[in-house]
Amino acid sequence: MLGHQVFWEDVEVGTKLPPLPKIVDSVTAVKWVGAIGGFNPLMYEEEFAKSQGMKGPIVHGLLKLAWLVHFVTNWIGDEGTLKKISCEYRGVDYPRRMKTMTEPQDGETWFCKGKVTDKYVNGEDHFIVLEIGVENGSGVVTTPGDAVVVLPSRG
Repeated sequence: MLGHQVFWEDVEVGTKLPPLPKIVDSVTAVKWVGAIGGFNPLMYEEEFAKSQGMKGPIVHGLLKLAWLVHFVTNWIGDEGTLKKISCEYRGVDYPRRMKTMTEPQDGETWFCKGKVTDKYVNGEDHFIVLEIGVENGSGVVTTPGDAVVVLPSRG
């Protein structure tokens, strides 16, 4: 968000971050696997994934972590600093299948969501603690996590 900046004084415990929608189709999922070198056939081979008890290829967990990094860094603005982020992979997500070479079928949309759980000052730094997660279209958080950021102060 160009020009957007959150300041420590403007955030209270309980503040909800604006949700960030995410969509992944099977082509994007395969590109991600190739980009990170994570060639587990569970992520791109239909029959292999089914033999492992899945409905089909799954969304790579590190892609969901990347979504959360994008979500948090987008919210904190250019002057904020991401100090720590972590998540757990507690649910399986499946990418949308392709309708055409360039258009995915209708399907799942995920939302990165979060809220402020703590805020404190340590020395010169103004910290915010976040509870974050990737939520599927059914409202289930498949990838819960937390983050710690430093925001600029107006003071």
